[in-house]
Amino acid sequence: MAAKEHSFDISAKIEIQELKNAFEQAKKEINNRFDFKGDKAKELHLNEKDKTLSILAISENKAKTIKDILDSKLIKRNLSLKTLKEISKENASGGNTKITYKINDILDDKSIKTLTATIKNQKFKVQTQIQGNEIRVKSKDIDELQKVIAHLKGLELEITLCFNNFS
Repeated sequence: MAAKEHSFDISAKIEIQELKNAFEQAKKEINNRFDFKGDKAKELHLNEKDKTLSILAISENKAKTIKDILDSKLIKRNLSLKTLKEISKENASGGNTKITYKINDILDDKSIKTLTATIKNQKFKVQTQIQGNEIRVKSKDIDELQKVIAHLKGLELEITLCFNNFS
């Protein structure tokens, strides 16, 4: 009888509902904080369709404070700070500052190539298969799969990896 093959998938998926919850909590805190009372520009906007989040504040310091509040809410909801990647910072009308972040929730082609090359270079006894925005890793030895996960968790990457469908 052939040995059973085990596998898992690597992706960058995030719990979008948890992101929304962190976003809403941050908005509430910003609206209730004394240091933001009277500020006309103190917006936090989430665009699910474009997968972006933007901050509008009266100064760059206030924008950073809003981001810090959001970061604390993300951490409390077990979301990585790598979930948001700054894509632009610009001066908006009225001397305001607008910072836009991209929601990092898919593996792009570059990340997929880097991850598969890393796995191959470590000479793990596994096979990798690219499936759209995910990588399936297969092996007959479950310990080998666990070594791959441990190695990938130790890497400094710009995205958060999610390991699922472990069988």
